[in-house]
Amino acid sequence: MSSTFFTYLQLGFHHIFDLQAYDHLVFILAMCALYTAYDWRRILVLVTCFTVGHSITLALSTLEIIRFNTAFIELLIPITILLTCFYNFSQMSKNRSHASVVFNWSNFYVVAFGLIHGLGFSNYLKSLLGNRENIVLELLAFNVGIELGQLLIVVLVLILSAVLVQAFRLTRRDWILGVSAAAGAIALMLILEQDFSAIF
Repeated sequence: MSSTFFTYLQLGFHHIFDLQAYDHLVFILAMCALYTAYDWRRILVLVTCFTVGHSITLALSTLEIIRFNTAFIELLIPITILLTCFYNFSQMSKNRSHASVVFNWSNFYVVAFGLIHGLGFSNYLKSLLGNRENIVLELLAFNVGIELGQLLIVVLVLILSAVLVQAFRLTRRDWILGVSAAAGAIALMLILEQDFSAIF
């Protein structure tokens, strides 16, 4: 049992870093662009909200409780990135020091976007599981692996932002603008690559 758990934990962890499925990674990058290490409480809440969202749909889809058009979800995922970038642009000049950590609109949209990303995660997991009937352990392990991968990405993003801001004396606005513009460009590229005939 422990061997199975660890195997699927590794699969979940490595999937978040898969360069062939980097859309989830780019979303996390865009999600964290507004914050620095001093905002760790807000970041922790955001990551938790994203986890709540993707855990729900990952479980429901993998257990075959809900079904969906895969091509449509593959389109929605880069749209969530693009919308997050637009949100970042709208927040660049605002003072966030007095914003509520828990009761914040950004937390609600992150949960909603997490629901979409969870469906994307489930495609990969279902391809690994095949026709197995008892998949609760594998589902849990895979989700834990994704969460650990997300946390590592957040830490790396915060370190990178601190280094670049100090080395190049970037302002907070410059960092947000640069990261969000790059993530938005990637999202647009992913959207244009979609096979729209399979969606509609």
